[in-house]
Amino acid sequence: MEWLNYHHLLYFWTVAHEGTVARAAEKLRLAQPTISGQIHQLEQRLGEKLFVRSGRHLVLTDVGRVVYGYATEIFGLGHELLQTIRGRPTGRPARLVVGISDALPKLIVYRLLQPALAQAEDAQLICHEGRPEALLTELAVHRLDVVLADAPVPPAVRVKAFNHLLGECGVTLMAAPREAARLRRRFPRSLDGAPVLLPSAHTTLRRSLDAWFERRSVRPRVLAEFDDSALLKAFGQATGACFPVPAAVEREVRRQYGVAVVGRLDGIRERYYGGHSRAPGRPQRASRRR
Repeated sequence: MEWLNYHHLLYFWTVAHEGTVARAAEKLRLAQPTISGQIHQLEQRLGEKLFVRSGRHLVLTDVGRVVYGYATEIFGLGHELLQTIRGRPTGRPARLVVGISDALPKLIVYRLLQPALAQAEDAQLICHEGRPEALLTELAVHRLDVVLADAPVPPAVRVKAFNHLLGECGVTLMAAPREAARLRRRFPRSLDGAPVLLPSAHTTLRRSLDAWFERRSVRPRVLAEFDDSALLKAFGQATGACFPVPAAVEREVRRQYGVAVVGRLDGIRERYYGGHSRAPGRPQRASRRR
């Protein structure tokens, strides 16, 4: 395993923070040639220049800025470790880093996360949206604390994760008021040939919708498919086409997008899961954004 000399890293960080070797030498109470020599050794170790000279000052190179960011985090963690061991508050808010599947409706995500914000006033919530596969990779290396998705972690994925069912609800089809009134008359037969907007084929909801249409011998005309649920609703508002929403947020969607109910899809349930990589009851250190 390769190791860094953290004294060299400290001298580099101090020079970058102070702006000159002279000020860093005064702060560290070391001779200037000693500090310059230690930084030169760090540059040799990394194989990159960390500073360039600009007048009397040293300016970080692109690599130097990267190293400075890591060094700041490393020494910040060291300070926090000492404060924690001594029983003192760290002065840093607890952070919950959440990965959110792009298939999840944003109003549902807010409802799932709102209790976490309400319970800890000083908590900081960091949200990252993406495809479930990419989020699970981040979870595996502990860059995320929890992943919210519309399906549990599949057994085939090589990530040791614990699944929790957070909630479930039915599904409602909605459209612009005039179109909704027309489609309600012979629902669900009225959906045959009707323009619809659907979630992407990789989502659990899309597979459930396709099966629901097939069982009723209904073939709607799919105008577009979306990964992002908010974009799907925006297109529904603009085009007047029919689109699915979770029944739990039906009222909010009606008010926000000016749409109306076409019909409720019996037999379809949306389920929302939280996956994390630590066993229940195991203590977890506050996360940081990498």
